[in-house]
Amino acid sequence: MDERPLQLIDLMVRTGFYDRDQLIEIFCRERYAPGDLDEAEVTAAVDASVAALRVEQASWAHPTDCDRLDAAFAAMRAAGVVALQNAGFTQSDGYDDVRDVVRLTTDPARLVGYCFYHGQDLERAVEGRDLYLAFGPLDPKLEQSAGLAVGHTIVAALEAQGLSVAWDGTFEQRIAVQDLVWRRPVGW
Repeated sequence: MDERPLQLIDLMVRTGFYDRDQLIEIFCRERYAPGDLDEAEVTAAVDASVAALRVEQASWAHPTDCDRLDAAFAAMRAAGVVALQNAGFTQSDGYDDVRDVVRLTTDPARLVGYCFYHGQDLERAVEGRDLYLAFGPLDPKLEQSAGLAVGHTIVAALEAQGLSVAWDGTFEQRIAVQDLVWRRPVGW
């Protein structure tokens, strides 16, 4: 197998969001056309990457930045923000996921807004770059008023967990979680 698929497999394992079968599916049928990669080689690469990550996990100090991020997202949800991690692969997918959550919620009146990052944002964060968060009110007409309040709620939740945040205080700029060291354990 070429180096690029191996690098992508390692990156996807390190996200911590996918189990073994999902990773094999992603690489054998989604990211690459069916038949482009040998499934046995993909499986071996996934297993090797997981084994290496599990060795690394043993030396991680806790809480990790990902633990802090999870706690911040839980605080956002408690404050009425639809807070989603790894929401689709693109920003458009993330908005679709937010709409799905809102549509299925049993108490929509308590929801004040949304916050998410998508798969492309996640990949950049795993590579050591800033994690960008989309946010806003549920009603797009309130972006400049309620949207800013949602942004402040998100920043407060992140900072309460000791995460470094950059945001210019406007709706035109996504919130950036800076200096994040992506360490999410393999859960399977």
